[in-house]
Amino acid sequence: MDRRPTQASLHFAALAGATIALAACRVPPPPETLVEKGERIFFNETFAGNGRTCRTCHRPEDNFGLSPNFIATLPPADALFVAETNPALAKNFENPRLMREFALILENQDGFDDLATNFNLRGIPHTLALRTSVASSAGPRTGWGGDGAPGDGSLRAFATGAVIQHFAKTLARVPGVDFRLPTNDELDALEAFQFSLGRQQDLALPLPLVSPVAARGQAIFLDNTLGKCNACHVNAGANADPRIFGPNAGNRSFNTGVEALPDQPARLTGEPVSDDDGFGIPGNGEFNTPPLVEAADTGPFFHNNSVATLEAAVGFYDGEAFNNSPAGQLLKTATGSGIELDATQIAAIAAFLRVLNALENLREADNLAMRSIAATATAARGTELLGRALEELDDAATVLRTAELHPQSVAKLAGVRLTLERARKAHSGERTRLVRGVLAALPGLRGELVRAN
Repeated sequence: MDRRPTQASLHFAALAGATIALAACRVPPPPETLVEKGERIFFNETFAGNGRTCRTCHRPEDNFGLSPNFIATLPPADALFVAETNPALAKNFENPRLMREFALILENQDGFDDLATNFNLRGIPHTLALRTSVASSAGPRTGWGGDGAPGDGSLRAFATGAVIQHFAKTLARVPGVDFRLPTNDELDALEAFQFSLGRQQDLALPLPLVSPVAARGQAIFLDNTLGKCNACHVNAGANADPRIFGPNAGNRSFNTGVEALPDQPARLTGEPVSDDDGFGIPGNGEFNTPPLVEAADTGPFFHNNSVATLEAAVGFYDGEAFNNSPAGQLLKTATGSGIELDATQIAAIAAFLRVLNALENLREADNLAMRSIAATATAARGTELLGRALEELDDAATVLRTAELHPQSVAKLAGVRLTLERARKAHSGERTRLVRGVLAALPGLRGELVRAN
């Protein structure tokens, strides 16, 4: 028998050798960073509970918050609706009607002793720019009232409170039975991920805005004798003006009178809605100050989602509920008068905040697109990042278009969006080329909203 190797066997051996050589040279993926670990936990970990994750209420597709319009797109089996599908949670875990209509989530910050009466209904605050908005001289300010986090009240501890409140299989809320508590390592990772989201520093106002309406709104916003917005939202962030509230004021909680609004949508339904007493047990009626740069695309507004539009939120501070509130009186004492604005001034402030939001959308779209190029080794990850970049461009167009701001820029945004959509569907080489084209176009769009210094 001829035992000499055939041409086919030699070819096979060569291929096998090449495969072994490639395997030996293959570089293992880099270890997971703390932020990446936190993202994985935030998006996927149920903590052995009812199926919810952190992402259930903080949707990246909805600016890491939750709005009624987004809820309406979810399938019936989504974990958000667990009170409608799990009989053990059918009563006193959520109010499904108010959740679907107004994105109100049931909370028990004052304890679980009497679930039928001891509850609040609050909107979901977004988790963007947390690095700039939770520190204060009185300790961390997390959630709407600062009382959703057990222990030290930190963002790290907030996750523990969220699991106990929202992840339970039954209302008994027994650790190890109805859920498992996050480990210290998981809490560290969740905190790192949440601190990585959105802006990492505050703006430096004023900006040389192109729109005369937005520029006028900025001037009113910064004027402590007129709009007075900057007193509690320095640089349109979440921190108080140290010239009024003292050094290192940081994020402050205030009783602004939102609970005194007469025709709040949730109460008009006839559903049980308790008075929310804010921070503490018993509460002092105070709620945390949110950042405003991200406001235009993260409505509804205030802790109970009581107004739907940015213009209505700005207009609230011209009304009796605010000016008669403890915060309104404090501001009057500090500045010599209450807030009195006309309709055009309210619209101008809102225009200013809309332009700031659009600028932040463009910044974040740029960041996500850049990250998508770095993620080309993982096609699914790159596609996800480009999807989020598309959402940022959509948000920028929406917040400007709604107030008839920068119409030419909105039209150009549509073209950039089309290119990014093509990139999301393209193979790796073509994808990178298209994404680089988008990255080259974004500075020009930004330059149509704010002049270069």
